[in-house]
Amino acid sequence: MKVLVYANVLKEENEKYFFQLIDKLNKSNIKIGFYKDIRNHFIKTAGNLDGEVEIIHDYYQLRKENYDYLLSLGGDGTILNATILVRDLDIPILGINLGRLGYLSSVEKGKIDEAIDGLVEGSFLLDDRTILQLDSTPVLFPDENFALNDFTIHKRDNSSMIIVHTYVNDEFLNTYWADGLIVSTQTGSTGYSLSCGGPIMAPGSNNFIITPVAPHNLNVRPVVLPEDVCLRFEVEGRADNFLCTLDSRYELMTSSHKLEVRKADFRINLIQLENLSYFKTLRNKLMWGKDLRNRAT
Repeated sequence: MKVLVYANVLKEENEKYFFQLIDKLNKSNIKIGFYKDIRNHFIKTAGNLDGEVEIIHDYYQLRKENYDYLLSLGGDGTILNATILVRDLDIPILGINLGRLGYLSSVEKGKIDEAIDGLVEGSFLLDDRTILQLDSTPVLFPDENFALNDFTIHKRDNSSMIIVHTYVNDEFLNTYWADGLIVSTQTGSTGYSLSCGGPIMAPGSNNFIITPVAPHNLNVRPVVLPEDVCLRFEVEGRADNFLCTLDSRYELMTSSHKLEVRKADFRINLIQLENLSYFKTLRNKLMWGKDLRNRAT
């Protein structure tokens, strides 16, 4: 078995979990590769490793190698960034939560050894998640025009609202007068969309959500659509520039941009350990059942 250890930034208080993970992987006779951003931690642990350890710099290098899994150390944002590296390579991602909430990074830091045992024993499920794709003219996000969570359009230069003309398969849906607009996957339904009043959708629901951000029409509500539609957007407003995002990445756009969002032709696999589940994670993170009247919980 060969795994790639991925992280954005490891805070000092979390370094012990990194070392614990490396030690467990070594004891389990698992070959290890590192993503470039944690090479300094690799140097610190080099004495504990046998032979040379591979450093992966980008997607194009990764596609030439044979990795079985990617281990993401951090929060949900780390997993979102890991999808840029993995893309369509069909390398499952296991998220170890060193962040705060952690919907996607479902393995808590105290369960690292247990998680690696489950990986070795094969006691896990693969949870494949829809990816959305942005096609734009002029081009935005060249070579990284996809997202696991959401696509958004948002005001930028001043406090004035923006106007977003929205079409579904070329049929006019609505003109949104709002601070912004979110198109969310099922995965992203517990993120920005949820904070703006959007519904929670379980993985496998095969839907997108359009959620307005602070709409200036009180009768406007989130809309759930099949994920096989093509969504088209035209934006206008008093400002010259607007903000366009894909997960944690952003670029500036203008009213001259034509935007289309659709389901990508690849998916991302998240590893779900057998003792965890989407609904169990949801209950824990949202603290459902903590009402004192629910004595059984």
